[in-house]
Amino acid sequence: MKTSYRVLMAIMLAVVTSSWVSAQEKPQAKTEPQHKLVEFHMALLKHGPKWTAIENDETKRLHQEHVNYVVSLLDSGKAVLAGPFNDGGEIDGVVIFRGASAAEAKAWAEADPSVASGFRVAEMQQWWSEDIFGKPAQPLKLTQTYLAFLTRGDKWTPEKTPATEAIQKGHMANIEKLAEMKKLVAAGPFGGDGRLRGIFVFRVGSLEEARALTASDPAVQAGRLAMEIHPWMVPEGVLP
Repeated sequence: MKTSYRVLMAIMLAVVTSSWVSAQEKPQAKTEPQHKLVEFHMALLKHGPKWTAIENDETKRLHQEHVNYVVSLLDSGKAVLAGPFNDGGEIDGVVIFRGASAAEAKAWAEADPSVASGFRVAEMQQWWSEDIFGKPAQPLKLTQTYLAFLTRGDKWTPEKTPATEAIQKGHMANIEKLAEMKKLVAAGPFGGDGRLRGIFVFRVGSLEEARALTASDPAVQAGRLAMEIHPWMVPEGVLP
């Protein structure tokens, strides 16, 4: 199956129209199987109440325990993809779980030593995607990608109008173009009706290129969507 098809199918329930919200709220609807979407759970690892930027013996120990734990999640198949952001923002990284339930995924996230200690907190999100994930290459090696959170923009509204339908059409055409260029390697919507609408994962040479690609999206240009981009290091071999 071509990568472009994977991306398009994963994003079919994405972010502009009210039909996306309806599909997310009813994941068992009859239309879901044609998109082959699988429910995953994403942990956004943020600074916790005991977070500090100061490096000392304690923070070094927590970091190593955190890394060891995440590797064990990948090895066991509990996590399908994980890696740190390296831009110094509030979000330190992302772990995507393959769990039977949101409660199970949350328990795995909270068992992370850095979360259990209060150094980090795990914000959980329901996330839908095709199951495109492979096994990490051995020995484990990280590769650079860029993760863009799609969020509601200043001009976002839930109403469906000829104007929003035209924007959606352009949005989908742009996704297809980026996938055909092999720039967009993964995408999928979040569940619910919150500020976060979904993610794009770009495999490009720089943050500036990732920003330029997001700026080409008609929904971003119209202000219906905005994107927050983070450099994201992930294990080689997992993404197509």
